[in-house]
Amino acid sequence: MNIPMLLQHPPQHFLKGLLRAPFRRHHSIFHSSTHLGSGIPCAGPLNSLGRHCTTWMMLSDGLKRKLCLQTTLKEHPDGFSDKEQRFVDKLYTGLIQGQRACLAEAITLIESTHTRKKELAQVLLQKVLVHLREQERLNKGKPLAFRVGLSGPPGAGKSTFIEYFGKMLTERGHKLSVLAVDPSSCTSGGSLLGDKTRMTELSRDMNAYIRPSPTRGTLGGVTRTTNEAILLCEGGGYDIILIETVGVGQSEFAVADMVDMFVLLLPPAGGDELQGIKRGIIEMADLVAVTKSDGDLIVPARRIQAEYVSALKLLRRRSGVWRPKVIRISARSGEGITDMWDKMKEFQDVMLASGELTAKRQRQQKVWMWNLIQENVLEHFRTHPTVREQIPLLEERVLSGSLSPGLAADLLLKAFKSRD
Repeated sequence: MNIPMLLQHPPQHFLKGLLRAPFRRHHSIFHSSTHLGSGIPCAGPLNSLGRHCTTWMMLSDGLKRKLCLQTTLKEHPDGFSDKEQRFVDKLYTGLIQGQRACLAEAITLIESTHTRKKELAQVLLQKVLVHLREQERLNKGKPLAFRVGLSGPPGAGKSTFIEYFGKMLTERGHKLSVLAVDPSSCTSGGSLLGDKTRMTELSRDMNAYIRPSPTRGTLGGVTRTTNEAILLCEGGGYDIILIETVGVGQSEFAVADMVDMFVLLLPPAGGDELQGIKRGIIEMADLVAVTKSDGDLIVPARRIQAEYVSALKLLRRRSGVWRPKVIRISARSGEGITDMWDKMKEFQDVMLASGELTAKRQRQQKVWMWNLIQENVLEHFRTHPTVREQIPLLEERVLSGSLSPGLAADLLLKAFKSRD
């Protein structure tokens, strides 16, 4: 049914026909009263119904119900070409069907710094988000995946643990995705990306997906790419997402803001552990696991466990329903791994039942939004013509000591504010 024919019908029939119209994008202006017909609101997003609606503006004349439609048809949203539209549709279809190649290509797309590819990535992510929300609705509002952050100092045995733990989960019918965050060199920009080479058995498992991701030397790299990769993995049907970070530092705080549960792995023979690990990291941990608890290391592992049980009692609890636990595990013998998974499931069940998990994810959405705003605002500030011209001059004066860093920052901000 075309637009002129639709306009001859009552408003409610028009809206139903509009949703079936064979165009992808339209701009609509309605002149009407508060509602169009019975129970149909004047303004409402059509995106959730699979159509791209950009602008809805309602004007009430208070006299009679008049419907005036101004429609501008576009063949493709945001000027995407046929090739680009087919590319996004192919990735989305393959992703939700569980094709690993499409998942890998989609994550590569979101990691790209190319402007056009970033726009394509956002279109793909929006489609995946709509799919995930629909799946969550069918799942009675429960999350589709369990997100777990995994951290610990170098040498704690994270990769060995993930391989044993991952094989156990896939044998139980789970689909596991491992996102290994590798710190990039600030000098060359490169990273080793060696985690996948240390998980040879798990990397061959068709129910597991391992993706090393470089941070590009910034926490923004952790926040944006890892967070978006989590969504893509969930869209691909993976119900357990492990995010592994290397070392103990600021990246752990970024990862803790995007997971449901934060697990800290500690080696048993690392010296004075209570002083060697930052208190802030311990406060974030929902579960502490002392690794390599086998052979000659059983005795020191028990001692470290007792020390951390006592230390955690002195820290302020972050949850009203969960108290962090300390356990001993061995990826070589398998001791404690099953018990650890039981405690992780207990954590998920308790947090879901209390509503804390839902509230936590909502807070994380807000944190991610502001992190990305800060990243984009800084980039916009750096690339502004007026500021870009003055940066080298002011940096030189700061380096020579003739200008304080604070005053240089104020001058740049004033230049940015007075750009108009």
